[in-house]
Amino acid sequence: MGSTSILEKLEGVRLRFEEVEQMLSDPSVANDMQRYIKLNKEYRDLEPLVRTCKEYKNVLSNIDSAKEILATESDEEMREMARAEIENLQDLLEQMEEKIRLLLLPSDPEDEKSAIMEIRAGTGGDEASIFAGDLFRMYSKFCETRKWKLEVTHYNEGTAGGYKEIVFNVSGNGVYGILKYESGVHRVQRVPQTETQGRVHTSAATVAVLPEAEEFDIDLKMDDIRKDTYCSSGPGGQSVNTTYSAIRLTHIPSGIVVTCQDQKSQLKNLDKAMAELRTRLYNLEYQKYIDEISTKRKTMVSTGDRSAKIRTYNYQQGRVTDHRINLTLYNLSAILDGDLEEVIDKLQMAENAERLKASTH
Repeated sequence: MGSTSILEKLEGVRLRFEEVEQMLSDPSVANDMQRYIKLNKEYRDLEPLVRTCKEYKNVLSNIDSAKEILATESDEEMREMARAEIENLQDLLEQMEEKIRLLLLPSDPEDEKSAIMEIRAGTGGDEASIFAGDLFRMYSKFCETRKWKLEVTHYNEGTAGGYKEIVFNVSGNGVYGILKYESGVHRVQRVPQTETQGRVHTSAATVAVLPEAEEFDIDLKMDDIRKDTYCSSGPGGQSVNTTYSAIRLTHIPSGIVVTCQDQKSQLKNLDKAMAELRTRLYNLEYQKYIDEISTKRKTMVSTGDRSAKIRTYNYQQGRVTDHRINLTLYNLSAILDGDLEEVIDKLQMAENAERLKASTH
């Protein structure tokens, strides 16, 4: 894609940006909340491109100025400075064109959303539940560093620690776009605390990451929902076991069941359960889109085949391997302590490279 082609595309983006900006200031749009939210998101998505467009034009202008000096200036020192300037600016131009190509690729509309995550112990008995607890701690620490809000909605503890399953919401900007790479089977290889012979066992836990549906994403009819209340279990004092604060919702047409027992208030649990039910129904449709793109992009097994083994955590070697991009890192303890930046960055880079490659075919 040459500079002329890029400028043409960027000019189209700039015109659309100005059009959206005008629409957002229209009172009739402000009264239509669903339309306003969509336009506001489009405005935010276009902003980086418009900003980059100005920077790109500036670099092109500076190159033209330096070339003019080279063509008209007789002083050799000035000519040498102009040559060096052109060389530096050409390198910068190539970097900016790569960035623009990525920005021009259509993004997954769900990337900006919050997410609902679930971790379930797989093969390995008690050790799998303990590992599911380790993964939950890893994500909790990662969310902490990102200043995202994490709220547990439902859990079932393992008999020797950890969780047989745990479901939680992660709220913040761009949460799903980052955490979606975590969907799939995570495998651990280590000597369990209960193992007297010192033998290494392999256990697994499954992680699912769903983009959280907003109220206008799906039309949920209360007539289709059966609501049951029951006593919460787990820590929280005597009142937990004597009040019917836990909520179970069954969506009759789809058979989807969600539960929430986190809050002492039945209303708060109902709100959280409704949010999760909306998300799970929304994801039935969203999954069709995911299945389509996951056949094209290996880094997105995350959101496609959730039974695929994506990562191995080997304690003896202090090693973490992501099988989708053949990435091996020897900083297991840091990763389990929430330092997931490098892994996710590499996955994003691999996915972007695949998307760029697909866009040129």
